[in-house]
Amino acid sequence: QVQLVESGGGLVQAGGSLRLSCAASGRTFSRYTMGWFRQAPGKERRFVAAITWISSNTYYTDSVKGRFTISRDNAKSTVFLQMNRLNPEDTAVYYCAVSGRTVASAAAAAYDYWGQGTQVTVSS
Repeated sequence: QVQLVESGGGLVQAGGSLRLSCAASGRTFSRYTMGWFRQAPGKERRFVAAITWISSNTYYTDSVKGRFTISRDNAKSTVFLQMNRLNPEDTAVYYCAVSGRTVASAAAAAYDYWGQGTQVTVSS
């Protein structure tokens, strides 16, 4: 069992920044991927970014490349999503997820554990 707790969401003006955190606890994976997804009301949950825990390879959806950065803190079992130059299209509930797969996937079905989500709202 893996528990995930997201934090750092909030309300920000367009052009602003937020940093999301996801702390993982429970069973340790020797080889896995942690990712961020987002879901706006009435829309599907969509891939944002992922990082492989061992190799630290990173992956991003096209719309956030150059603006968002995913990173990890191995000692604290925490993954971060630094979000810069936010725009209203980024408004959504952001979810942290863990996959037991060694290769990152953009498909939500590939992820085994999910956090409760944190709301990000970008005004203007």
